[in-house]
Amino acid sequence: MSLLTIVVPCYNEEAALPLFYDEISRTMEDFKNTDADIAFELLFIDDGSKDKTLEIIKDLREKDDRVHYVSFSRNFGKEAGIYAGLENSNGD
Repeated sequence: MSLLTIVVPCYNEEAALPLFYDEISRTMEDFKNTDADIAFELLFIDDGSKDKTLEIIKDLREKDDRVHYVSFSRNFGKEAGIYAGLENSNGD
């Protein structure tokens, strides 16, 4: 089985995260109905958000073991977020 890591850089995304998670979860579930032998992990990179983004990510982690995260102490920009995601992903 292959593992696909979906890297999601986040900065102040508290309003969008629940919607994104619902949609990406639906898509991941759709793959179970195919011949594709793929497992998924979601790797959220919180880029120093000042809202409840990290709290929401932690809540998602509690209910879904496919969710992982990295949290920056301050905003470093999306390029640093993507790099951290690639460095910390477990996917093939």
